[in-house]
Amino acid sequence: MESNQIFETIRMIEEENLDIRTITMGISLLDCIDADIDTACSKIYQKITTCAKDLVKVGDQIAAEYGIPIINKRISVTPIASIASATKARSVDCVKFAKTLDQAAKAVGVNFIGGYTALVEKGFQGTDLALIESIPQALAETDYVCSSVNIGSTKAGINMDAVKRMGTVIKQTAEKSDLGCAKLVVFANAIEDNPFMAGAFHGFGEADKVINVGVSGPGVMKRAIEKVKGESFNVIAETVKKTAFKITRMGQLVGKETSKRLGIPFGIVDLSLAPTPAVGDSVAQILEEMGLESVGTHGTTAALALLNDAVKKGGVMACNHVGGLSGAFIPVSEDAGMIQAVEAGALNLEKLEAMTAICSVGLDMIAIPGKTPADTISAMVADEAAIGVVNHKTTAVRIIPAKDKDVGDHIEFGGLLGSAPVMKTNDASSSEFIQRGGRIPAPLHSFKN
Repeated sequence: MESNQIFETIRMIEEENLDIRTITMGISLLDCIDADIDTACSKIYQKITTCAKDLVKVGDQIAAEYGIPIINKRISVTPIASIASATKARSVDCVKFAKTLDQAAKAVGVNFIGGYTALVEKGFQGTDLALIESIPQALAETDYVCSSVNIGSTKAGINMDAVKRMGTVIKQTAEKSDLGCAKLVVFANAIEDNPFMAGAFHGFGEADKVINVGVSGPGVMKRAIEKVKGESFNVIAETVKKTAFKITRMGQLVGKETSKRLGIPFGIVDLSLAPTPAVGDSVAQILEEMGLESVGTHGTTAALALLNDAVKKGGVMACNHVGGLSGAFIPVSEDAGMIQAVEAGALNLEKLEAMTAICSVGLDMIAIPGKTPADTISAMVADEAAIGVVNHKTTAVRIIPAKDKDVGDHIEFGGLLGSAPVMKTNDASSSEFIQRGGRIPAPLHSFKN
């Protein structure tokens, strides 16, 4: 980087909340498969603690040497439902794997470990069902384990039997633990190199070990758009693209340096504008800086489309290996501007769903009344999956049924998870629709080879 770019990056870090949100080490557990559960768990613990023993130390060293905040160090592993299949594990047995992951995460000092995962977009096999049914207990009895289930894809369609089950699993998870649902995401078109939790897992097409980096800079992007106030959308798009380029360069620097020091291949940089509850670190406020009185009003989806596209273009120009989700996240509880818009009545679930058609993920970190029926939650998952499947993009749901809370109440998560106002869902029943089960076929445009 040129000296003027270095100084500009330093200013972004000091004044605009620019950071490396996460260094995530992906670890394959395929060589840990064993028919005996205890042996498999022992192999898993040994491999994770061996591969990741220096991850936190190296991350801290790089942060100190370069003056770049690295907020999280994380691990993602091969979907556990596949690893556990050789054991023919029951639901209660699967929890042993979750506890092993938790113990390994604590031993190496990372913030989260992802991969308590099942991929069931076309059907169930092996221990998929057992793992899905174990999720509420697994997340209640662990601290750092994150779980995900992929229930649909453009190629396969939507597994509505899995969708039906996940509504119940989300309800049960909320009843067993306050933070469990914040560590559970339901995907369509899940990707294999996502460094962000709760949806990170190490895909079957990845190397044995890999370093992926997630960079975030909503504050930087907002400040950049402030400087072109009143200019056309052409100027805004170019400004976002150039800013994304600079941010991605920083991520690539950290990723390659981490890779070199750990002796592990560098994977991708995920340039996702992931907000935090901190003032000035909000995706909603970026959209408002474009001229919206409040996020959620008419024009919000168009503004988000421009932002997402320009971020991706800038990132791709900056790094040969941009991956993950790369775009804008809209988690309500983690974004101060989103929270304000919900409280003001400017942003509702229907508008959020429309925004997910062109943003990086989906209905994310949204609190709903604890009394919401499981079938309604399943229907919300189905709607998001349909958006992803038809539009050939990743969508996800991370919904939190707020126990003993109703519309207008608040729940507190703390830390980066923030707090969330409980949002209204549609009172009309979706039960008969969800109870049909089966599979929604893949769209016509999926038939390409």
